[in-house]
Amino acid sequence: MFDNVPPITRALLIANVLLFLATMGLGEARFLDLMLWPMGDFPVRLPDGSTGLVGFLPWQLVTYGFLHGGMTHLFFNMFALWMFGGPLEATWGSRRFLQYYLVCVVGAGLVQLLVATAAVNGGLGAYPTVGASGGVFGLLLAYGMLFPNHRLMLLFPPIPMRARTFVIAYGLLELFLGVTGTAPGVAHFAHLGGMAFGFLLIQYWRGRWPFRRKRQ
Repeated sequence: MFDNVPPITRALLIANVLLFLATMGLGEARFLDLMLWPMGDFPVRLPDGSTGLVGFLPWQLVTYGFLHGGMTHLFFNMFALWMFGGPLEATWGSRRFLQYYLVCVVGAGLVQLLVATAAVNGGLGAYPTVGASGGVFGLLLAYGMLFPNHRLMLLFPPIPMRARTFVIAYGLLELFLGVTGTAPGVAHFAHLGGMAFGFLLIQYWRGRWPFRRKRQ
């Protein structure tokens, strides 16, 4: 089955799993500079027992999307990447698919950077963000736009739903959870950021609002 997965989707799956295993084997502390941190300098305990400083670095906008906080976190993100990434890569081709995925990851990271920095400035503690969810939510948005009438079988609850309906419902749920803070510890605005940047890129490719091209 894995042989039928398109090359970029397969490479992303492998990269995420390998980095997760490296994190488990070497310890999360060795990967602090790859996690997405808010703007500023924050003290942390380093692997050698000393205290160091961490904070935002530009490459974190990409690297955070290849780290995960646990097996469940990794499993659901990789399941979604496999489920939606394969059909999208087969439709777009590998180059455009990779471009889209990375734009969603970076876009989600930018949104999360703003949210986390605002939280720190408001008096809350600094925390790192990890996970491929921003890219995955971008893939979900794209799947709903390209295949709106395809039926998806949900895991919880196990009922079929049209892709377009699922995307709209999930997007509204993430907005509600983000605004109300009902489910803390989850980067809901990063998920929405991945969807928003994905939507804008697809609209740009299509020449539609807000990138409507002038007719000659």
